[in-house]
Amino acid sequence: MAANRVSKLNIVALVLLATAAIGFVFLGRWQLSRAAERNAISAAIEKGRAGEPVLLSGQTPAEQLQAWRPAQAEGVWRPEFSFLLDNRNLDGRPGLWLATPLMLADGKAVLVLRGWFARPLGEALSPKIKTPQTAQMIRGELSQHVPRLFEVWTGSGRAEKGFPEGWPEKNESTGQSEQLDKLIRLQNVELSALSAQTGLQLLPVVLMQNNEVNDGLKRIWPEPSLDADKNIGYAMQWFGFAGIAVAIWLGLLWRLWRGRRRAPSASNSV
Repeated sequence: MAANRVSKLNIVALVLLATAAIGFVFLGRWQLSRAAERNAISAAIEKGRAGEPVLLSGQTPAEQLQAWRPAQAEGVWRPEFSFLLDNRNLDGRPGLWLATPLMLADGKAVLVLRGWFARPLGEALSPKIKTPQTAQMIRGELSQHVPRLFEVWTGSGRAEKGFPEGWPEKNESTGQSEQLDKLIRLQNVELSALSAQTGLQLLPVVLMQNNEVNDGLKRIWPEPSLDADKNIGYAMQWFGFAGIAVAIWLGLLWRLWRGRRRAPSASNSV
């Protein structure tokens, strides 16, 4: 009876070790796939930034609207459609992004992320930003969409689009100086929803401004994590764990095999 119990426990141990080894291998391969993804993103960023700056217009070919590519746009601000993107941190400080459409000469528009400012604390007011009414040349890098912030839930109606009722008619940002605490705050925004809400014919890209303007905004935009070496290190750890599990599995199997060989010889001697 005891021998049968020990045998069953050994079989369970072999199954568990084999399952663990397979799981560790899958985790290692997953980390390698993450490393490959990060290397691909890194290559895409290098390719985009190596391109010549593209002048944005309604006639710009779609193949030139690559993420991370340098771009410039000449047009007039539409501050009545300005809004803030909330919960954007910079160097550990909570803050917001200011976004304003730029109307181009051909009637198209491009959404420009103009910069970051720290969230006002206490009774402090948000800064005022000068928005010239004359034509501006804005330089920056392209993004395929507004960088998203995870939303815990999405509702229906206005929460689905993120725009409050009456916007932009009630937007108080219509002059040369924008009081930022008067602007609406959104977590995320889709270009299609913004175009439908404002009536603007937006280009299918976002321009993240990086030319310096004396407006008090910081223009340090988030980039994806590209540390593929960390993923490779994790993969080697998982493969190491798999190797240890296989070694223990083989050792246990060897003990069982030797025990079965000794059992007949012991019975014969009796």
